[in-house]
Amino acid sequence: MLKFDHVSKVYKGGKKAVNDLNLEFNKGEFIVFIGPSGCGKTTTMKMINRLIEPSEGTIYINNEDIMKKDPVKLRREIGYVIQQIGLFPHMTIQENISLVLKLLKWPEEKRKARAKELLSLVDMTPDYLDRYPHELSGGQQQRIGVLRALAADQPLILMDEPFGALDPITRDSLQDEFKKLQKKLGKTIVFVTHDMDEALKLADKIVILRGGQLVQCGTPDEILREPANEFVEEFIGKERLVQAKPNITTVEQIMNPRPITIMSGQSLTEAITLMKQHRVDSLLVVDENHVLEGYIDVETIDQNRKKARLVGDVILPDTFAVEKNALVRDTIRQILKKGMKYVPVTDENNRLVGIVTRTSLVDIVYDSIWGDEAAAE
Repeated sequence: MLKFDHVSKVYKGGKKAVNDLNLEFNKGEFIVFIGPSGCGKTTTMKMINRLIEPSEGTIYINNEDIMKKDPVKLRREIGYVIQQIGLFPHMTIQENISLVLKLLKWPEEKRKARAKELLSLVDMTPDYLDRYPHELSGGQQQRIGVLRALAADQPLILMDEPFGALDPITRDSLQDEFKKLQKKLGKTIVFVTHDMDEALKLADKIVILRGGQLVQCGTPDEILREPANEFVEEFIGKERLVQAKPNITTVEQIMNPRPITIMSGQSLTEAITLMKQHRVDSLLVVDENHVLEGYIDVETIDQNRKKARLVGDVILPDTFAVEKNALVRDTIRQILKKGMKYVPVTDENNRLVGIVTRTSLVDIVYDSIWGDEAAAE
């Protein structure tokens, strides 16, 4: 889908920003370019849509040499998202999302329908279409910037530190949202970041650059388990190299497949009985199809016991969950960062299939840190 064949960029004075880059990526891959400042990652990305033109070598998109295409036509076929999202303040959200579609001469009704469809992908309602950028939060504006890049259904999207200016909580949530969106839509993404946690979380392939040279290219697990040299080890950070057992990678492998649950139509008395019986202080709430709806805990029941009777009256809907194929290392990071006791595990249809607790992670973390020492004793 995307290929760099001996690509270099030389500026005036002979400075090589990118030197003899050879890379090849498949359709639908999430590719993250990372490295220290001045390593050539943004230059490499900008060469793909010819905002910067290569000095040597060839870049191919779907086996077609990009230098043989009209640059304006090329850019319209590639989505582009930057950190300073650049929404037009005098345009509505609908007009911002469908800007490229207007250039492509899509009719008004079709543009509106596409904008509405895209909003639903990020759980934003159609009433946002008539709002203006200043009426949205930073995270919402960033979502609109991403949707604008997706509007014309281009197969390739370039993203230059798109979440860098956001606060950590919004950034974390947008990363999760965007990764799910990318998998669902099957887009090929080229993503530039300086944040190794972000790269490990999002990437199918990570490209590490230094001084314009390719240092290592591989999956997150390949790079974590077999860093190419000391520079990669230091850049990743020693604490990230502490990995779980090699044969344990996904949440499904370590979850408890029988979490304690209750339904919203059951009484608070039943909830308390269930908690006592299983010695827990909270319960996950599911519907008749086992879709996760939220949770309840002892404290909430205690605060509402005089005015509420059913679980559905006191349910707490904001439940952070992970999908069963999520990586263990990402889940450990989320549990530690958010200070959670447990994380529900769902399938692709949000049905509850298990639970990961802090306790269930203890053996893995201990084995990761002290396993070799213990074996040697």
